[in-house]
Amino acid sequence: MALDLTKTAGQLYTAMPSMREQWGSHLRALERAAGHFATADPHETEARRAAGKATWLAARLDGALRGGFAPPPLPPDHVVVAVDGSHVDVDRHAAARCFLINIGYVALRYGEIPHAELRSEPLLCADEASLALRDPQGVREANIEGMLLGMHRTVMEIEALADAVEAAPEGLPVLGLLDGTLVLWGLTGGMDFVREELVDRRLTHAMDRLRAESQRRTLAIASHISRPRSAEVLSAIRISREVCRHETVNCDANCGQLRRGERNCDVVGGVTDAALFARELEPGERSALFHSASSIVTEHYGDHQVCFFYVNVGEEIARMEMPSWTSEEGVRLAHAGLLAQTQKGHGYPLALQEAHEQAVINGADREYFARLLYETVSSERLPAPTSQKARSKRTRFV
Repeated sequence: MALDLTKTAGQLYTAMPSMREQWGSHLRALERAAGHFATADPHETEARRAAGKATWLAARLDGALRGGFAPPPLPPDHVVVAVDGSHVDVDRHAAARCFLINIGYVALRYGEIPHAELRSEPLLCADEASLALRDPQGVREANIEGMLLGMHRTVMEIEALADAVEAAPEGLPVLGLLDGTLVLWGLTGGMDFVREELVDRRLTHAMDRLRAESQRRTLAIASHISRPRSAEVLSAIRISREVCRHETVNCDANCGQLRRGERNCDVVGGVTDAALFARELEPGERSALFHSASSIVTEHYGDHQVCFFYVNVGEEIARMEMPSWTSEEGVRLAHAGLLAQTQKGHGYPLALQEAHEQAVINGADREYFARLLYETVSSERLPAPTSQKARSKRTRFV
């Protein structure tokens, strides 16, 4: 046994007083945050955010902060499509340099003519043209691996969702579901040609297709985040006048020399949006709509800005991110459809569960793929080097 559980249990027991103290501090901060949430002026807070310079990423408020919206009725005849992906990253210990992406598709039709379609589409990239993004104006390039491969896969999922929505039966409302965030956070500080390829060309084109579909039918495109850790709404409370207490918001100038716990806004620090809305929303209710103020979105997403709401699905508070062009009818469909899907999926959207099952590459699949890669390369009498580290894991010595 590599892990000494006896020692670990002892360390855990020693850590319990600190954990209890942290939990008590969290509850006190949550209580204060809820009080300020009830009294903060959303219009003034938005004006302070827009004119200020905040350390915290605060949501853009659109005239509302509080408010719970009851679930609307769900059209009996509708379609839910969901896309999820999984991948095998480039591995320097493998027999060849390549990556594998598997995209899972699910289309569920409800109503008088129920129907289900489930499938997956693998994509293996092993040629030089597919393994890197290159600057068309120079010699720079970025290998598609690690975080960049994750963003590449996310864009592929959005493109696949556009395909699935366009293939949905005519005349029916469609809820399109993705898993995770719509914001490509990895672009922060990235090279401009990477952003131009992923966002300006591919993501924008896929979103254009989806927006065109939204003009033909009732459509909601929503990316579901389970147990979200974001605090954008809470950060708006941090910069509100009654919490910040500075005339203007300028975190570096006002509090840059202060340590954590000494700043005025630390009275609500450490609270997530999910914890806040767990107090505010009854089961089935959603919050008001908020808008992402991330520079990635505001500077590069163009007409496809990101808005979001929180919803109490009973088991947890989920975050739903949507394109800002989503109609009011689309927002209602997303709200009602999500609740129906989570009820069918016992707390997590059924369509996303099934898309994940189609997409997932489990441990046995990864091991088989590694063997298949080695055997195929070797059969073609091509060099199939593997590292001594990889070989040592396959061969254990006493």
